[in-house]
Amino acid sequence: MAETSLPQTADILAISSSVTYNDQPEYKPNGGQQPPQYGQQPPPQYGQQPPQYGQQPPPYGQPAYGAPSPYGAPDPTAPYGRHPVTGQPLSDKQKLVAGLLQLFLGGFGAGRWYLGYNGVAIAQLLTCGGLGVWALIDCILIFIGKVPDPQGRPLRD
Repeated sequence: MAETSLPQTADILAISSSVTYNDQPEYKPNGGQQPPQYGQQPPPQYGQQPPQYGQQPPPYGQPAYGAPSPYGAPDPTAPYGRHPVTGQPLSDKQKLVAGLLQLFLGGFGAGRWYLGYNGVAIAQLLTCGGLGVWALIDCILIFIGKVPDPQGRPLRD
């Protein structure tokens, strides 16, 4: 029988040392550019304009002329803020105060007096808050935000 000879370790090392990997381009970080030295400006990135000499950036904390104020300047049409979802101006009345008044003094219509619904408050006063049922339902409606003020503005939280 004929024996086949296996390659020896020396043969494998000789073959592997003759193979070169210089066919691939060398990787150069930062596009092959040298990093800026201390005190030098870095080169502009793609799509950016280099800084112009003699022009000063706007001072810190001051918006450009005509830009909206970043600090939320008061809106004269909504002195108590705006609803975060609908954008409606908020009422000067608070939901918590109206709800607690209606919960504890609903038989007298106190929550409705506070909100400015005088006709409903008189009806609750004459019926003792609908024997308590009307006052309780009204309290729940106030707390979940279904009762606006007389001008139609949502109550503040």
